[in-house]
Amino acid sequence: MAANDTPPGIRKKLVETKQAWAREGRLLTGQAAPPEQRLPPGQRLVTDFPVLDLGIQPAVSRETFRLKLDGLVENPVTLDWAWLQELPQEDRLNDIHCVTQWSRYDNHWRGVPVAAILDLARLKPGARFVSFEAHDGYTTNLTLEDFARPENLLAHSWEGAPLTRQHGGPLRVLVPHLYLWKSTKWVRRISFLAKNAPGFWEERGYHDRGDPWMEERYG
Repeated sequence: MAANDTPPGIRKKLVETKQAWAREGRLLTGQAAPPEQRLPPGQRLVTDFPVLDLGIQPAVSRETFRLKLDGLVENPVTLDWAWLQELPQEDRLNDIHCVTQWSRYDNHWRGVPVAAILDLARLKPGARFVSFEAHDGYTTNLTLEDFARPENLLAHSWEGAPLTRQHGGPLRVLVPHLYLWKSTKWVRRISFLAKNAPGFWEERGYHDRGDPWMEERYG
């Protein structure tokens, strides 16, 4: 069965399970820790890279890739893959933390720094929040402050190779200081907004921000 053909019932069951986790406070330890503590509360260290999604892994080729930047911007644009590669490219080394309780250390990424996206779009003064949309219909939200941090990327490579489809390729958002559900896979649209726009999991009981060290798993 192709990844795009996942039966609706499987997706429904997955979403219902995760919503139940939020209602029950599953995985919560009730602890908090400073970022200097490398492993956030309640997390376990893994060496593989688990795959979690909504039951759909969109097949997006570089030829059909498009990334739309819109909202409160002076320069709304739609980038194709060639244009994306003409933007500044940088490397990052960081840890990642999933709300399902796993963390992975020392990930090597390459992609476009968020600063280059902000320079291209030229935000209007009223922009305070960011909304992301993926090819599988997934959405999430960030404050502009969280999005604009220097460690963040629009990542197209991991461990020296193109980002695979299962991990969000050809392009995903990377926001490593928050739980990984905030790092949208298969991103196709970034909108800059005056008001907060909670996304898929935020509307289903998950925290609006998702700081791992504050254990902000649920709202």
